[in-house]
Amino acid sequence: METHDQIIAVIEQYKLENQKFASGNKSAGIRARKSLMELNKLTKVRRAEIQEEKEWIVK
Repeated sequence: METHDQIIAVIEQYKLENQKFASGNKSAGIRARKSLMELNKLTKVRRAEIQEEKEWIVK
């Protein structure tokens, strides 16, 4: 799975867990926070990939 697709999947997962948390499910809050941490890691990876692609295009 491409990093971009993983980011989209994690965002969807976060949205679902956040809705559950808003409904009063405290455990969903933990899962929502976990999704945000995963999203943070994936965005760093994607930023590095984009930078690498830019450098390759410029050459």
